[in-house]
Amino acid sequence: MGNVKEKLPTLPEQPGCYLMKDKHGTVIYVGKAKILKNRVRSYFTGSHDGKTQRLVNEIADFEYVITSSELEALILEMNLIKKHEPKYNVLLKDDKSYPYLKITKETHPRLVITRKVKKDGAKYFGPYPNASAANETKKLLDRLYPLRKCRTLPKRVCLYYHIGQCLAPCEFEVSEEQNQELVQQIHRFLNNGHHEVKKELEKKMEAAAEELDFERAKEYRDIIMNIDAVMEKQQMMVNDQVSRDVFGYTFDKGWMCVQVFFIRQGKLIERDVSIFPFYRDPEEDFLTFLGQFYSSEAHMKPKEVIIPSHIDTEMASHLLGMAVTQPKRGRKKEWIELAEKNAKQSLRERFFLIERDEERTVQAVEELGKILKIDVPHRIEAFDNSNIQGTNPVSVMVTFLDGKPEKSEYRKYKINTVSGVDDYKTMEEVIRRRYLRLLKEKLPLPDLILVDGGKGQLNVAKSVLEDELGLSIPVAGIVKDEKHRTSHLIIGEEAKAVHLKRNSNAFYLIQRIQDEVHRFAITFHRTRRKKSAFASILDEVPGIGEKRKKLLLRHFGSVHKIKEASEEELRKLSIPASVSKELLSRLQEED
Repeated sequence: MGNVKEKLPTLPEQPGCYLMKDKHGTVIYVGKAKILKNRVRSYFTGSHDGKTQRLVNEIADFEYVITSSELEALILEMNLIKKHEPKYNVLLKDDKSYPYLKITKETHPRLVITRKVKKDGAKYFGPYPNASAANETKKLLDRLYPLRKCRTLPKRVCLYYHIGQCLAPCEFEVSEEQNQELVQQIHRFLNNGHHEVKKELEKKMEAAAEELDFERAKEYRDIIMNIDAVMEKQQMMVNDQVSRDVFGYTFDKGWMCVQVFFIRQGKLIERDVSIFPFYRDPEEDFLTFLGQFYSSEAHMKPKEVIIPSHIDTEMASHLLGMAVTQPKRGRKKEWIELAEKNAKQSLRERFFLIERDEERTVQAVEELGKILKIDVPHRIEAFDNSNIQGTNPVSVMVTFLDGKPEKSEYRKYKINTVSGVDDYKTMEEVIRRRYLRLLKEKLPLPDLILVDGGKGQLNVAKSVLEDELGLSIPVAGIVKDEKHRTSHLIIGEEAKAVHLKRNSNAFYLIQRIQDEVHRFAITFHRTRRKKSAFASILDEVPGIGEKRKKLLLRHFGSVHKIKEASEEELRKLSIPASVSKELLSRLQEED
């Protein structure tokens, strides 16, 4: 904190962005300010709520970038959040994405479902509330408009041609005019033209009935009923066809909830709910959220974006590159009020869950730090070895950030330097590999390392970290009882036992970490064992050498698929009949 206090007087009275860093130099928060001096100093003066104080407690340094305007600072802030992914910022990179129907721009177009909207010349329709709604609509359109289905054209017609759902350009001449006619019909249907399609089908149904072709008439009737089920589930809200996103938000106790209503073809099809902590003025954080919302491929900008009236219109318009609507009365104002009402309800419902979650996670981490007499271990990395019956030794690492598993940070290790069962040597190799890499790549180091085992594993890990790598990271061993459940921790030079209260949040956290790292290790070991068993079967079958072994693995990809293969499929890979028969026989014996 000393370095921070020394830099505070140097802050300029200009707009810009500031980057808060922890003791490892990792950016943990990015913000913007009209006046940098006032905003940054405010973090280190006065009292704050619990979550803001946690952020302040972690700040060891900061840097800032001066901009020429507040709008420029807002855009820079969004880019810096994308680049650094700070843990205290709202990160929408993995936000919920919605399915769209897409007509590809190909010689013979296809109708597909996608969650990514790209500038590739294709036509996109949606978003749809969920995958089920998109699938139902696609199935209906496939029955009505026979665009090609295959990703790559096969050599002969497939089932889709025989059931009337493909024109089969693989075998028959299909002109560009025919394809474009189908595309236009789909376009018309999805833009509220399904009523006309229904009328046309009703006429065809009546004509078929008059000709006593009752089977065909029933087909038309089923399609008509399907249209009703898929396209007319919701009541119309407005009569025009403008696509709109309506934003409403509320805030309380340092938390914000933003609700977005998606209105498509005059219908409210879905809503998006985001609840997150904020550390500045709510209007500023809402603008940051708004910019992030459309910065990814998850959400397309609609024709109209409707936001509350007290948000800076000019900033929002510049940010989105389009005019925004701020209604003062009428139906659109009612939509915003409805979104805000929903936001308030969602925030009330979540407060209890948030408080309970904080008890189990953040507060548990703080409690653990006090018990072990170390800094708050925001980042915990835990290791476990697995070598059931001495075969296929492996090791794994799981990462918990502020008491929650961060699965993208999990790691698996195949043991390279140890032969047989040697838990100490295995731990030594894995600890060395993990932290040597972090040092080389200048990646964040953990605040606490947990090893599954007793004094031996603990001393091995400490030896590698301190003597070889020169790192001073607290290491604790998780000791289990006779029923393989968490008993206590050991830590320090003398491997002193630390007993946690069984009903404490810290104990439950250690238990969750131990269960997770054990689960991950067992899963990895089983996968390795299966692969090893499969490889040994291939090695045992006469007639399968190294080349054929690689060919089988490359072509089928899994044991299950080879088991399901026929002898004829294996012969297509130039494997003799006798060898194919022997291989399939061996694989069936393994079941």
